[in-house]
Amino acid sequence: MNRRRQKKLSRRLVEAATFGDSTQIHALLRAGACPEASTTEGTTPLYAASVTGAADNVLRLLAAGALPDTESGSGADGTPLCAAACWGHTETVRALLAHGADPNLREDHGMGRSPLEWAMTGPYPETIAMLVAAGARPHDRAT
Repeated sequence: MNRRRQKKLSRRLVEAATFGDSTQIHALLRAGACPEASTTEGTTPLYAASVTGAADNVLRLLAAGALPDTESGSGADGTPLCAAACWGHTETVRALLAHGADPNLREDHGMGRSPLEWAMTGPYPETIAMLVAAGARPHDRAT
C-alpha cells in the first residue's frame, strides 16, 4: 500500500474512532489501516476511542495491534489510559488494563499526570478503585 493511501486510511480511522463509528473502524482495519498510525497532529485511533469511552472500539483497536501505552499527540493529548481515566470511562479503563496498559505511566513523556491523578480530578470512585487495584499509586510530585 502506498504511503499516501496509508495516511488517508489513518486519518479516517482516527475520525471514525473520534465519532464512535464501529462499522467504519472495522471496515478501515480490514482495508489495511494501521491501528498504531497517527494523524499529522499525532493523534492515535486508540486515544480517540479512549476519550469517547467506546470500550468496544478500544477492544477492536487493541485486537488489531494498537499498543495500550502509545502516547498520542504532541503535548495536547496523552495516553489512552489517562484519557479514559480523565472522563471516568470505567469499561474503557478495564479494557486497557486487561491489555497491559501501565496504570502508573504519566503522560507528556513522563512529565504529566498519571491515570490515577486524572481520575481523581472528577467524581469517578469506580475508576479510581479499578486503577488502585491494578497497582496505580499516588505520585509524590516532590520526587
